Amino acid sequence: MASNSPAPEGIDVQEAPGAGAWGEWNPTEDSARSLRGKHRVLKPRGGLARSSTVLGVGVIAAVGAGGIATAQDRPQVAISMPSIPDLLGGGDHSGEAAAQADSAGVPRQADAQHGQQAVQTQGHPDAGEALRHRILQQAESQQDAAESQARADAERVARESAAQEARSQKEAADKEAEAVRAAAEKAAAEKAAADRAAAAQAETKGAADTGSGGGPTVKSSGGWSLPTSSYTLTSHYGDSGSMWSSGHHTGLDFAAPTGTPVKAVGGGKVVSAGWSGAYGYRIVLQLADGTEVWYCHLSSMAVTSGSVGAGETIGRVGATGNVTGAHLHLEVRKGGSTVDPLAWLTARGLDV
Repeated sequence: MASNSPAPEGIDVQEAPGAGAWGEWNPTEDSARSLRGKHRVLKPRGGLARSSTVLGVGVIAAVGAGGIATAQDRPQVAISMPSIPDLLGGGDHSGEAAAQADSAGVPRQADAQHGQQAVQTQGHPDAGEALRHRILQQAESQQDAAESQARADAERVARESAAQEARSQKEAADKEAEAVRAAAEKAAAEKAAADRAAAAQAETKGAADTGSGGGPTVKSSGGWSLPTSSYTLTSHYGDSGSMWSSGHHTGLDFAAPTGTPVKAVGGGKVVSAGWSGAYGYRIVLQLADGTEVWYCHLSSMAVTSGSVGAGETIGRVGATGNVTGAHLHLEVRKGGSTVDPLAWLTARGLDV
């Protein structure tokens, strides 16, 4: 581009050739070489002030014109780009860099700086390898977390299964216990019904054996009566064993169903009736000669005081006190001492 203003002093500006004179521009190593070192800036002379903009435009014009003129007589130079490993700092290119610096006329100080930079670059780890290592670490961490979560889930499922199994077993045990209780209650109800039926049958039989005036039973002799009916003799007077506190049996046992009527063996009066510890419910009948007849383990008491006649119902067979089953324990006492009830009843003409 032409200018009408005078050229600054100290700068030789040639007229730029036309477009046909330039031809093809092929830069050489000399013309493409970057400027190094310090640049000298001319001071203004003769009172003319030059700004940095004007000076820069002049220098660019001069250098460009000289380079274009010189490039016409120079051979073409191939331009190459550095490879990726060179950019990442791989490989030892200090010798090649030094040779290029010698051919280009670069000072040795720049060579030393370039070598130091190369050594520093070689000390850094490969960026791709570092990235791969981080990715592998993240993958392993995620896999470990997934395995830990899977183990935790499996343990939770196992605990829940065990708890459910324990609940199922407890429910089954409760149902079984309920069934056992129901069966026991049913058996007890059936036994109670059977006892009531037996008692009713015994009552009917006793009524048949008793006269219309309420006198002694058929099995009677001279105003005496057996203490009960439908019985079986089990334990006799004098039997020894650990079941009795005195070491031997002090009475005669008439095993009979619960509720079987108990009758007075002779005429007398009831002097005691109530609970008596191991004897259970007991009635004491005192005869005219002072003999006491004890009726023990009763289920109920019909007469608790007053006079009664032979064969009169005074209570019912039971299993109260220290017993192993329903029966009437009969004791005969004279002067405070026990006698054999079987011999005493037999002596009064009763067929026991």
